[in-house]
Amino acid sequence: MKTHDMVARSSAWLVLSVLASGCGGPSDEEMPQQPQVVCASENDPFADRVVSFKPGQDAGFGQDGYPDIVLGPPVGFGAGMGSLDVLSLGDRGEIVLEFKDIGVVDGPGVDLLVFENPFGTFAETGSVSVSEDGQAWHEFPCDAANRAGGFPGCAGVKPVFSSPDSGLSPTDPSVAGGDGFDLATLGVARARFVRIRDTGTNSYGFTSGGFDLDAVAVVNGSPVCEWK
Repeated sequence: MKTHDMVARSSAWLVLSVLASGCGGPSDEEMPQQPQVVCASENDPFADRVVSFKPGQDAGFGQDGYPDIVLGPPVGFGAGMGSLDVLSLGDRGEIVLEFKDIGVVDGPGVDLLVFENPFGTFAETGSVSVSEDGQAWHEFPCDAANRAGGFPGCAGVKPVFSSPDSGLSPTDPSVAGGDGFDLATLGVARARFVRIRDTGTNSYGFTSGGFDLDAVAVVNGSPVCEWK
């Protein structure tokens, strides 16, 4: 059943169509275009763009390969060795990444994986936040002082096993390694941006201080769609 507004809109479009067909009205190119929802066609689960990077003191390592070094898949070396395919954030440094193909959605279990380069008992922690619009942020609780408890809620704790040559899926939390985050923890349904901050409780010195970011990956996701 059509409403009055729907009828009015249909009539208006009919008048425009008649004018365009032969009464000196606007051409097809000049007709108002209806906005459409366009969804990304790529199926890339990794960060596509660095929105911002604010290095802290003692950052520097990996900047020669920036920004590509934090985009794409992780390059893990397992529990016995940390990857050198990383960007050091420095003391309280911060980086913001954007997913342009697939956004993170709240699904079963882990929704997002963050890969650093811990090995053995050595860890450098980072706090993780997510956002749908890059403005309103939701931060996962990170207890960077709780070494005995395994730094609950922090990134940079678990070794990374997945790499392009390992055959291990970087989006499977059971084999990939890295630290998993569930949007349900925050009551968030979807996110396109990830922010990682060094916690300020790590080892610093030279140019490799603080949290060392390798990659981020969507586990549960859906295509990013925009009005155009």
